[in-house]
Amino acid sequence: MLTHYSTQKSTQDDPLNDFIKRDITLDGATKTVWLAGTGPAVIVMTEMPGISPQVARFARWVMEAGFTVYMPSLFGRDGAVPSVGEGVATFKKACVSAEFRAFAGGTGQTETSPVTLWLRALARLAHAECGGPGVGAIGMCFTGNFALSMMLESAVLAPVVCQPSLPLDQADGIAMSPEDLTAVKLRLDRDKLSVLAYRFDGDRFCKAERFAAYSAALGERFVARVLPDSAAKREGLTSFFQHVVASPHSVVTAHLIDEAGQPTLAARDEILAFFAMRLKSAVKLICGGKAREEVFDSRAPSRTCIVMR
Repeated sequence: MLTHYSTQKSTQDDPLNDFIKRDITLDGATKTVWLAGTGPAVIVMTEMPGISPQVARFARWVMEAGFTVYMPSLFGRDGAVPSVGEGVATFKKACVSAEFRAFAGGTGQTETSPVTLWLRALARLAHAECGGPGVGAIGMCFTGNFALSMMLESAVLAPVVCQPSLPLDQADGIAMSPEDLTAVKLRLDRDKLSVLAYRFDGDRFCKAERFAAYSAALGERFVARVLPDSAAKREGLTSFFQHVVASPHSVVTAHLIDEAGQPTLAARDEILAFFAMRLKSAVKLICGGKAREEVFDSRAPSRTCIVMR
């Protein structure tokens, strides 16, 4: 069974003591990456404003499901519960960073964030270190569409896009160059792969127009899940999510309700099953109290299943 983490721990800084901290240099750039677990690799990319206790909690669930987590530090203070001021400062810094393409600009032409080149190199390294059929990747919020861009790396087999929020100034933008988007679509079709995607219905930063654009570009390979706003956690949120995000947003982190039967918990379990199906040869699931071998069908409605090693 996956661990239930107390609400109190999610409102205190997380020392990340159960992760190994590595400084990894790829393509001439060095970044801190937090590692934990064994098994095939999954790249967990943090949401804004950084690796919060809630993001670390999700990474631990991935680890407990039988994977090696690679969690790169892309912005913010690792493990911290930032104040509103600190979180906003991190957000503004990322918006003007050369690594990210946060805005489409006046032309409306979107571009792929340069940092995804480094993340693709990390996926290659993780696959070489961990083995298995390939690598999983999940992006959230500011990094939401990065998992899709990483499909340009052949090692990535299981992309998950959670509440993709870029470009910030274009509700129907995808934050990829047309050339990269075409290449990703060709690969999805050729290799018969799919992309799982999640958002809340009333999300201010990831609206229906964005998912419609993804669907138009990727067709049936884009498998969208839209959760009702009533499924989002409302109590005990940190000040950044209360006052800056200010809407249901983070499906598997800050707004997840860790209780049986909750749609957000079902989304978490579906993601873990998706990783297991793509990255492991045999998957044992517990569904409705019965254990059985099962093939994940991304077109079927989400069900609450727990991946067992």
